[in-house]
Amino acid sequence: MLIRKTIMGQEITLETGDYYFSPKGIDKGTLFMLSKVQLTKEDKVLDLGCGYGVVGIAIGKAIGGERVVMCDISEEAIALSNANLERNGLTGVRVIKSDGLKEIPDRDFTLILSNPPYHADFSVAKAFIEDGYKRLIFGGKLMMVTKRLAWYKNKLTSVFGGVKVFEQDGYYVFVAEKRKVTRINKKKEKQKLSKKLERRYGSVREVVQ
Repeated sequence: MLIRKTIMGQEITLETGDYYFSPKGIDKGTLFMLSKVQLTKEDKVLDLGCGYGVVGIAIGKAIGGERVVMCDISEEAIALSNANLERNGLTGVRVIKSDGLKEIPDRDFTLILSNPPYHADFSVAKAFIEDGYKRLIFGGKLMMVTKRLAWYKNKLTSVFGGVKVFEQDGYYVFVAEKRKVTRINKKKEKQKLSKKLERRYGSVREVVQ
């Protein structure tokens, strides 16, 4: 079965099968997520749980295959993604068989995209979020699309410190950015405060006298 679709201004042809997610047409949630993506030529992107390759191929067409990594736990998905890359004339993409991010060595992604299996329990999504955070550079973003709101919003907020949520037709797109945490040095803060007090009231010795 072949699907033809224009995504991000690029025409893409994809082979699918009945045993893959959304085999008769590209999932509306995935298209919604891709509509929220803002890319630069310097981005390095991971398609996490690539299936037959929709996201990775769309991104690769936009910024170049050498800037894209795709992974899936399924041997069949890996084989079909490779076939679809060839079908679309896209080279340079790394396609890796991996249970989540376990076999992904890179830790410098600027963007990770995923449509996790949200009809199952949350263990897969939990691993995607926690491990994805570790593989992003500071300023990098994790984007997910699901049909569930509360758990994903809470989990992404707890890991990333905040999340933006977009909703359309019952789908939720989450965008969480990895930020540097600024820790206040309490000792320095106390010293700074003491100097301010000295300027206002004089030294301790002067007050005692």
